[in-house]
Amino acid sequence: MSSLNLDDFTDLIERPDGGVRRDAEARRERQIVPPGALGRLDELGEWLAAAQGAVPVRPVERPRLVLFAGDHGIAGLGVSARPAGGAEQLVRGVLEGASPVAVLARRQQVPVRVVDMALDCAPDAFPEDVVRHRVRRGSGRIDIEDALTPEEAEAALRAGVAIADEEADSGTDLVVLGDLSVGGTTAAAVLVAALCGTDASVVTGRGGLAIDDLAWMRKCAAIRDALRRARPVLGDQLQLLATVGGADLAAMTGFLLQCAVRKLPVILDGVVAAACALVAQRVAFRAPDWWLAGHDSGEPGQAKALDRMALEPLLEQGVKVGEGVGAMLALPLVRSAAALAAELPEKPEKPEKPEGEPEPETAGEPGTEEEPETEGTE
Repeated sequence: MSSLNLDDFTDLIERPDGGVRRDAEARRERQIVPPGALGRLDELGEWLAAAQGAVPVRPVERPRLVLFAGDHGIAGLGVSARPAGGAEQLVRGVLEGASPVAVLARRQQVPVRVVDMALDCAPDAFPEDVVRHRVRRGSGRIDIEDALTPEEAEAALRAGVAIADEEADSGTDLVVLGDLSVGGTTAAAVLVAALCGTDASVVTGRGGLAIDDLAWMRKCAAIRDALRRARPVLGDQLQLLATVGGADLAAMTGFLLQCAVRKLPVILDGVVAAACALVAQRVAFRAPDWWLAGHDSGEPGQAKALDRMALEPLLEQGVKVGEGVGAMLALPLVRSAAALAAELPEKPEKPEKPEGEPEPETAGEPGTEEEPETEGTE
């Protein structure tokens, strides 16, 4: 039997400081730009102040991009535009600086951390700091078998908790969270459909590389079959992740929960991060208060999950590539909100009139006499 008690997270997670948020709102009302004129940037600045417990809000100086990597056996059914076992190439692209998210991270000077949880490749294919948390080689084919054993699911979730602690202890002040997976959106869709009580067709998207109609139908059928296996274990979130999740998804769930415990804000990327967040919400209902939805990926499963958590995407740019790209695009927006909240000057206070001093008399007012106008003399 597992020694991990997920109920502990409910007691450990607090909401961001409501008093600090009210102070941030009051300060915003005193600034020279009228409240509401900056749109959602006002809300973002106030949210960040509450998360930090500081007014004025501190600048975001040490963000970190964290990407959990894994292959999923369900990809062998042709549900993804990428080949089964292809997550290894995604990781190489990031580590070599050639992927879209690597370019964005480099330009924004954000360090990148890649965590191999279940890549389908030799464990020595990547450096030790990438592979040291690996649970297994690939996750199981969730339409006919469990993704993980219960022991593997617990190990993966604990790894996510440990990584969150490492980031918090190192001084990271904001996490950009994404995944590097093949088949991950299928597993994510199963989790969302199971937790939201919907059918497979409602959550089945076309993935980052836009699969064709035949692949979409295969994906929909795979999600339908996996859903039959997920519904009996809905009451046990760890067993749910073992049955239809995967090592990378279990680790992301543990990571999100512990970030909330450590009061470390997180920007979520696409449907995989949203699905893990939804599982984490089921564990601890206050946890979503520490997360932002970076963007709308167009995946129906993501939209369903975000709606259930009452999280509104910051951006809608049609970015479908995944890999943390959309969340990285949202990071400058969050940084801008912090800068405006902290640096906009306040309106000057009106000087108070000393008590007993009469109001100055002005020309034309009642009680004053004006000099009669005289015409000039020749």
